[in-house]
Amino acid sequence: MSEASEEHRDIKRLEQEGDIAADYLEELLDIADIDGDIDISVDNTRATVGILTDEKMDERLRRLIGKRGMTLNSLQDLTRLAVQQKTGERSRLMLDIGGYRGERRTKIEALAQEAIREVKETGDEIELEAMNPFERKIVHDAATVAGLVSDSEGYGSERHVVIKPVDNNNDDE
Repeated sequence: MSEASEEHRDIKRLEQEGDIAADYLEELLDIADIDGDIDISVDNTRATVGILTDEKMDERLRRLIGKRGMTLNSLQDLTRLAVQQKTGERSRLMLDIGGYRGERRTKIEALAQEAIREVKETGDEIELEAMNPFERKIVHDAATVAGLVSDSEGYGSERHVVIKPVDNNNDDE
């Protein structure tokens, strides 16, 4: 199979994931009597589904985001399971509501840049607040681009990123 046809097959599979997720989410919104439009896209190697609204975000839609995106993350997990049930394959689908993830990404990138600046100035490692996997990935990517080392430490809801200068990386642990 050629690389182009394999890529086309992957895009079709991701579009199918987005369609399944959209159907699942539309049914959920109907049951909850919440207004929102569904936007489906394929970004790199994952389907992305967004729930959007034309007007000021309804409080009920805001509740689907929850504190620090916790409800959104749970809803994303449920949506991934719905997709997996239909396709038989694990999904890496990303769900967003009202642009929350984009706004959060901007905040986390700024937090990461501040920590990176401090690590470079002081040479000390910096422990950041607990974050979900989406947020930790943003920090890890920023640290890598800055030429630093980062590790995730802790368990469950306390999992967080530690950013270290390269020479502070202890490989003998």
